[in-house]
Amino acid sequence: MNELETLREKIKDIKIAMLTTVDEDGRLRSRPMGTQDVEFDGDLWFFTADPSGKSEEVRHHEQVNLSYADFGSIRYVSVSGRAQIVHDKARMKEYWTPIYKAWFPQGLDTPDIALLRVTVEKAEYWDFSSGKLVQLIGFVKAIATGERDDEVMNEAGKHEKINLR
Repeated sequence: MNELETLREKIKDIKIAMLTTVDEDGRLRSRPMGTQDVEFDGDLWFFTADPSGKSEEVRHHEQVNLSYADFGSIRYVSVSGRAQIVHDKARMKEYWTPIYKAWFPQGLDTPDIALLRVTVEKAEYWDFSSGKLVQLIGFVKAIATGERDDEVMNEAGKHEKINLR
C-alpha cells in the first residue's frame, strides 16, 4: 500500500476533523469541519463561508493542520497541508448534501458559500486498533509496577509519518 492509500485508509471513516489555522495575531485557531465524503486523492474538501474568519486566515497563511480522531478504534491522524478557498459551483453541487442547509440555508444559492481545499503535504498517524488488548495489558502493567513497558506498548499499535509532497 502506498502512502496516499495508507492515509486514505486511516481517515476514511472519520467524518469530523479539527482544522487549525493561524489568525491575524499569529495565534493558532481550531474548529471542527466536516470532511467531504469523496475518495481522497491528496486533497481534502470542506464547505465553508467566504468571507469568514477562517477564509481570511487561510488567505494570509495557507499552512493548516487537520486533526482526526477515532476514539472507537483508537486511531489519531495529524495532516499538514496548504489550504485554498475555492468557488467552484460544479464541485459544490457534487459534494452537496441536505445536511449543509443548517449552515447554508439557501443551499447552493447561499451567497457566501465556498469550498476549502487542503492539499495534503505530510501526515502522521497513531493507530492502536489492532492492539487494544495488548495496549490494555501495557497500561495495567504500568499502573501496577509504576514502569512503562515500551516493548508491549510498541506492539499495541503503529505510528508512522507520511510525506505526500
